[in-house]
Parts: sequence; structure tokens; C-alpha cells
Amino acid sequence: MARVSSIFRSPLPRRDLAILGGVSLAAGLIYLAVCAVLYRIGFPLDDSWIHLTFARNLAEHGQWAFRLGVPSAGSTSPLWSALLAVGFWIRLAPYGWTYLLGLLTLWALTVVSEAAARRLVPAYHPRLPWVGIFMAVEWHLLWAALSGMETLLHGLLAAVILVALMTGSRRYLTLGLLTGLSVWVRPDGLTLIGPVVLTTLLTEKDMRSRLGGLVKYFIGFGVLFVFYLFFNLLIGGTPMPNTFYAKQAEYAAWQSLPILSRLNELLLQLLVGPSFLLIPGVLAWMARSIRKWDWGSLSALVWSLGYMGLYLMRLPVYQHGRYIMPAMPVFFLLGLLAVVEFTQSKTFGRQHWIVDTSWRLSLAMVTLLFIALGARSYARDVELIEGEMVAAAKWAAANLPPDALLAVHDIGALGYFDNHPLIDLAGLISPEVIPFIRDEDRLAAYLDSQGADYLIAFPDLYPQMTVGRPIVFAADGAIAREIDGINMTIYRWKSP
Repeated sequence: MARVSSIFRSPLPRRDLAILGGVSLAAGLIYLAVCAVLYRIGFPLDDSWIHLTFARNLAEHGQWAFRLGVPSAGSTSPLWSALLAVGFWIRLAPYGWTYLLGLLTLWALTVVSEAAARRLVPAYHPRLPWVGIFMAVEWHLLWAALSGMETLLHGLLAAVILVALMTGSRRYLTLGLLTGLSVWVRPDGLTLIGPVVLTTLLTEKDMRSRLGGLVKYFIGFGVLFVFYLFFNLLIGGTPMPNTFYAKQAEYAAWQSLPILSRLNELLLQLLVGPSFLLIPGVLAWMARSIRKWDWGSLSALVWSLGYMGLYLMRLPVYQHGRYIMPAMPVFFLLGLLAVVEFTQSKTFGRQHWIVDTSWRLSLAMVTLLFIALGARSYARDVELIEGEMVAAAKWAAANLPPDALLAVHDIGALGYFDNHPLIDLAGLISPEVIPFIRDEDRLAAYLDSQGADYLIAFPDLYPQMTVGRPIVFAADGAIAREIDGINMTIYRWKSP
């Protein structure tokens, strides 16, 4: 908390810290309670189990590996996996500690957002810290907090760095260290270099100050980034984690879709919820920033839009836009700042209070509505993963021969609940498949050469490879049947 206070020079009162912490906890418990009632506790992504597998092996065996004895750079977020490992040391894994980490991250984000609003709009003195409360209950952010993934931690670090720029911070060494730390959370933390460099060049008064600020920044950044590169080279033989390369290859088909189709999908994921009511605010804050030459705010806006655009170009915007979620807190904050400032103004004269009250009331009502809708969506996502990936993993662990070699596309639950040797068809721990990751003929030949015994995947992922293969198990999850009628299936690959 001292770090947050030093950046904003205006720490929140204990009362407001307690309110934000209580709301974050209560919202998280509502999500988990709905999930437990509608189905059972779990995680909404198979990738969550990848992090937990790395974390368990680190905590219990001191190995950075997905399969014991085989070092791997398959974790997108080394820092997140290391934090999860603490849960195994204190015997609160896999669920309790993971949820707690996510909710603590959400609480920190609410504090950063509320402090930013008070710093940037001095007239904002609320009875309730409603800017922070919005962040605590916004359904995308709650989903991310309880997903078991590093998504929200990355969003928190991005928010701290960009809010520091918006509030005129000159702590360049600290900003560099935070940027370097963000890369340990996700490789796309590298994108934060852009707004820091841009703001430094445009706000410092002379060349000496600019060069001095940038030197300090890159010293701080380089200290952590060099170790990150060395870590990946040592573990995986490449400067970036395997996921960085595998995702690019796997979703090459997405990159060939019409740009308008991809943009429509992004907007759908971003604007489902109260965020569409913040669009006027984002535009208003942008106009204000241009008038005042507020380069910090403009850099934050450019980064958030650019980050979303980057994923729009490279990866599919699915699962509620989980890849663009790290940019959402800053995007939401810019809109909320305009709402706060609008409340203090008299733009519409005597009728201003009507417009202001209508805006804020609509925002509150839609936000509350999506707590319920978001909780239900979270429960359905958990049911999908538990009913397909986890069910297949547990069946394989109990029924397949101990020495069977499994070729698997979704490795998370298999890695955690099953100990069979694996070939990862998504390339995360088997980087050798990346060059032909979507070529079914070459994949089939590779599985034959490696002596694979079983193939575990959704049939529509490999329509050619699964034709005529004997089925030994098919999950029966209701959500998958409802979506497309396709369940996770285990095929016999090699004839007995």
C-alpha cells in the first residue's frame, strides 16, 4: 500500500480502503456461491490448470516443469505461477489461495482507480468510493479475478503505470521496474514501453531531462527484463515462452478473417455490460485531454486501444474477451473520470442534474444487473471446463494404461489430474509441433513417429485425424452439447 500512496501522494482513508475491500470480497463470494449452487467450484479456463501444474511442481518438487523431470517454458506467466506455488506450500491450493490472490488483485485495482479519480478530479469527494466500487463489481474484472489466470494482475500493473503517467509521476526508475515486472506476468507487458517513452518525450521540458528520464526508465526495465530473457533461454531455449510462438501459429486462420468481422467480435466482447455507457465518457475525456495537452491521459487511451487492436489482429477475441481484459481497467477508468468531472460541471444548466443523475443511475443499474448475469456466465464457463477437460483428465488417469502416451490439445486439466506422458498438440510444452500446428497430415505423421497411443481433443479441432478412430471415452457435459453438440473425446490412436 505504501507504493500506491507514494505514486498518488493521496492515500485513501482507512474507511474507504475497508469499503473497497469488503465490496471486492462480497462480489467474489457471490460469484463463487452462484457457481457452487448452479454447478460446483472450479475454474472457467483450462489454462488455469496449466499455471497450477507448474505451481505444484515448483512447490512440491522444486522443478519448473509441466511434467516432472522435463523443464518447460510453457507458462505464459512465470510470476503468476510462482505466486500460485505459495498456495501449495500453505495447503490452500488449488482453489482457496488462487481465489484469494485474484480478489486481492481486484482490491488493489479498486484502490488505484479510486485514488486516481481523486487525484485527477480534485472536486471528487464522494461519501462512497464509487469509482473503485465500479471496478470491484464490473463483471469482466470479477470474472478475471476468479479465473485462476494472470489477466487481472497484468491489468493492475498496466493501470498503476498508466495512472502514474496521467498524474505526472517522474519516478522513471520505478516505472521501469514495474514495466519489467509486467513482462514476468505477460510478455505483452512490453507494450507499456510505448506510453512511457511517448509521455516522457512530450512532457519533459528539455533534451537533458528527456534523456535522463529514459535512461532511468530503461535501467529499471532492463534489470528485470534481462533476467526474464535469461530464464526463458535457460528453460526453453527461446527468449520468449513457448506460448508466445504457439498462439501465433495456432490462430493464423483468425488473422485471415475480414478486419470488420474481427472488429465486430471485439466490440461485442468489450461492450457487453455497463462499459457501453462509458463510451461517451471516454470520448469526453479524450477531448479534454487534447484541449489540455494531457499527454499522460492520451498515452493511456492510445495504449488501451492499441492493446485491444493488437489482439484484434493476432488472436481471436473469445471467452468474454479475456485477451483484451488487461486493457479494460484503464479504458473504464477514463470513462469514469469523465462521469466524475461531468457531475461537477453545469454543461446543461438547470437541466444538468437530470442528465447527470440519469447517466449515473443507468450506469449503476446496468452494473448491478451484470453482477447476476456475469455470475451465471462464470458458472457456465466453469461447468464447461469441469464437464469436458477435467472429466476427460480424471477418466484418463483412472482407466488408461500407466505407460500410455497421450496426444492432447488442451493440456491443463490433463497435466494436473493425470500423470501420463503427453504430446501437446497446442505446442505449449511440445514446441516442436509449432511449425505444423494446424497441418493434420503432418501432425498425424508426427504422432505415429512418436508412438502416441491415444488422442484427446474436441473432434472438430481435428476433423481428418479423428475419422475412423475408435472412441474409448466421450464426455457428456451439458454446456458443450448445448453450444455445438461436441464433447471432449478420447480416441485410440495406435492399434493394440
